Amino acid sequence: MLNKYQPAEIEAKHYQNWETKGYFQPNMSSDKSFAIQLPPPNVTGTLHMGHAFNQTIMDGLTRYYRMKGYNTCWIPGADHAGIATQIVVERQLAEQGVSRHDLGREAFLEKVWEWKNISGGTITQQMRRIGCSADWSREYFTMDKVRAEVVTEVFVRLFEQGLIYRGKRLVNWDPVLGTAVSDLEVESVEEQGSMWHIRYPLTDGSGSLTVATTRPETLLGDVAVAVHPDDERYQGLIGKTVTLPLSGREIPIIADEYVEKDFGTGCVKITPAHDFNDYEVGKRHDTVLINVLDLEAKILADAEVFNFKGEEQQGFALPEYYAGLDRFAARKQMVADLEAQGLLVEVKPHTLMTPKGDRTGSVIEPMLTSQWFVAMSAQPNGGEPESEFKGMSLAQKAKYAVDSGQVKFIPENWVNTYNQWMNNIQDWCISRQLWWGHQIPAWYDAEGKVYVARNQAEAEKLAGTEGLTRDEDVLDTWFSSALVPFSTLGWPSETPDLKAFLPSSVLVTGYEIIFFWVARMIMMTTHFTGKVPFKDVYIHGMVRDHEGKKMSKSEGNVIDPVDLIDGIDLESLLVKRTTGLRRPEKAPQVKKATEKLFPEGIPIFGTDALRFTMASYASLGRSINFDFKRAEGYRNFCNKLWNATNFVLMNTEEQDCGQDETQPLAYTFVDQWIIGRLQQVEAAVAEAFDTYRFDLAAQTLYEFVWNEYCDWYIELAKVQLQTGCPTTQRTTRRTLVRVLEVILRIMHPIMPFITEELWQTVAPLANAKHTESIMMADWPQADNEKIVPAAFEKMAALQDLIGAVRNLRGEMGLAPSVKAPLFVEGGNSVEDLLKYLPMMARLTEAKLVDKLPESEDAPVAVCQNARLMLKVEVDKAAETARLNKEAEKLQKNIDKLTAKLSKPGYTEKAPAHLVEKDQAELADLQDKMAKVQTQLAKFKD
Repeated sequence: MLNKYQPAEIEAKHYQNWETKGYFQPNMSSDKSFAIQLPPPNVTGTLHMGHAFNQTIMDGLTRYYRMKGYNTCWIPGADHAGIATQIVVERQLAEQGVSRHDLGREAFLEKVWEWKNISGGTITQQMRRIGCSADWSREYFTMDKVRAEVVTEVFVRLFEQGLIYRGKRLVNWDPVLGTAVSDLEVESVEEQGSMWHIRYPLTDGSGSLTVATTRPETLLGDVAVAVHPDDERYQGLIGKTVTLPLSGREIPIIADEYVEKDFGTGCVKITPAHDFNDYEVGKRHDTVLINVLDLEAKILADAEVFNFKGEEQQGFALPEYYAGLDRFAARKQMVADLEAQGLLVEVKPHTLMTPKGDRTGSVIEPMLTSQWFVAMSAQPNGGEPESEFKGMSLAQKAKYAVDSGQVKFIPENWVNTYNQWMNNIQDWCISRQLWWGHQIPAWYDAEGKVYVARNQAEAEKLAGTEGLTRDEDVLDTWFSSALVPFSTLGWPSETPDLKAFLPSSVLVTGYEIIFFWVARMIMMTTHFTGKVPFKDVYIHGMVRDHEGKKMSKSEGNVIDPVDLIDGIDLESLLVKRTTGLRRPEKAPQVKKATEKLFPEGIPIFGTDALRFTMASYASLGRSINFDFKRAEGYRNFCNKLWNATNFVLMNTEEQDCGQDETQPLAYTFVDQWIIGRLQQVEAAVAEAFDTYRFDLAAQTLYEFVWNEYCDWYIELAKVQLQTGCPTTQRTTRRTLVRVLEVILRIMHPIMPFITEELWQTVAPLANAKHTESIMMADWPQADNEKIVPAAFEKMAALQDLIGAVRNLRGEMGLAPSVKAPLFVEGGNSVEDLLKYLPMMARLTEAKLVDKLPESEDAPVAVCQNARLMLKVEVDKAAETARLNKEAEKLQKNIDKLTAKLSKPGYTEKAPAHLVEKDQAELADLQDKMAKVQTQLAKFKD
């Protein structure tokens, strides 16, 4: 017999054993390989529900294919997370009154490495808690020596092939961080702002145009006013000029279909150096680009002017009274000046989406800066491996890999999103103005000429001189992570790993990084290896809270998966959630939300219950609304499996379980039914894993284990063990242990810990312990010859009978403690089923009779061509008293819930899921009350 189910004890024990024994490492002996790359989490990060969801899927697949005998390799790693990591360390230094500039680059980077070595492994330790069977001997860091060499090699080759260049382009600029950022690091926040209507006088003095703008501070950089070519109001003005307010410059009126005739005034100021859409308009009309902001988003003293080739033109002085003003201070001053000059027509409230840096919360500024770019559409000038991708641009390679079916998206509809991005692709800005990251391998001489090389000595050889200065920028984090499909397998050498595990079998990731990571991995891998990086891309949804809201620390609705595993009391949970908030003023809101969601803290669920919950959510939808009540249900499922195993052990240990194949066996239809259903379940679960439908695998396993094996077969087996002959008993014990042993194996990929613990005891009884660990055991293969249709039909008849008897008991209002005899008329065809009824339907006996007894009160049911009747003498007084007591209790609960739901404002203000729960509970209570009243009415008659 097993002790009480204690998940923490078995999790620590088994994981350490698995890792120590090297079970996570590929055996390299099979010709079938399954490989998977972990989307490298940020080194600054801790496990969140998205990780738990993603990693449950990846580990489930890895364990499934390992059990199928594949040469299995799951490669883990961590991303250096340039911006996030630098912010963390800079904040630590700020607490000491020191800045990175005080330390200098080298000393600052030493501090970052110190922090990384102390804190950087947090998430990988948490992954172990989730049960991830990754090959930790292959763990990488995107800034380690091997990856650094690959990054440099890739950069140099791309430059030599004409696919990397330096140019002046418009980028997302975070003025607080002082660096360009990717679109993924920009959040669009809905805010209430203003629309300023400004009069631009026609230069010839014949009138004016009214221009509507949400950013008057960029007015000094205007190069034109645009109208729609079909707008009848302004057709006669196209080609004329206006005098730019506050500046006096003369700028043209141009026609462009970008302008929406019905929005604002139909006149748009064009500021190509400070707006992405205006940049494209300016490019079409070959205007200049006028930059009026410095890198801190302050007004310049002198405007910088460039053409679209990035060549600097003659600049000019800006009004001196704006110079040095922050952009928003300048806005305020400019609006006041416009009003004073009679050029401000009106100001209207306007709802707009403001781009903000996800790390700093500062408003992102489109900024014209010199950056390094990867050319997406240019043809390489040689240096590629021989393959069908040779000669294509990076964008063409990425598109062809998917169009040709070499890379498949699951669900398939994500191909449309992928193609939409690829068809509108822009060159990739890969430089960042940071210190933490892969420093760009480019050096400059005194004249500013650039030399790209693998090291300074090579650069000096190219330049023919010493004393070169290295570019201070670092590479975008996504650049190094785009290389992991091959940088983790020994490239540029032709290694056995590269041959065995590229392409990998599947990439499991979220939809928000299809372009930022997925597409770029396809580009880089096809370009440098001639192979696709992975065969399948399984796109899963985003984990949200129970109401469908995005999980956010500042909203107080995040759930730490480790808290669900270990449990945490309310006081500790409050401290954890309100400490270190990016926005400390949100602490009261977080505290309130936490107390509402978890008034008693979070109970212990264990890893297996959490993983099963995640698997059950893994449908093909875009979002998952996480409700920890579901986790509670699957914790109960773990207990159910544990207790069922205890029952099996109690009835089979030191017993004849049919291991001796020379001894006779006698399978009943009940045994044949559960064995047949097991074959169907094995096939269904395998198909679910093969098609990434973890939700269907979880549903199939739950229903089979709980409903069919535990609630039906074990209960019917009790009858066979108590009443059967020795051969029947031996066969029943054999079936109990063998079916259970297979259940544990097919459940193992989702619930690894509890299945390992139980399998160690059950497998020997089933004569199935051929390996030391369940994770190295064979995946069960369905055998359709073991499916006996006649047994299924007979089992259906038995279930029909038992259901009919239970309904009779309900009609008669019999308490569970009351047993009664069952009389069956005309049931010769079901006579051999009657022995199962007393235990399954709480009867004293089930008797076949020629004719049912005479009775005025007892209801009769018809089932399987037989008439059924329960004959019971009821103590009407005692039963009436019991029913009255039950009715009184039900009424109290009904009154309590009715008062709660009738309370003013409750249904409007309380969370929808709580209101729905209360309403459902009230309906259930009212239904029970109606049945009790029906029974009381019968006794009165």
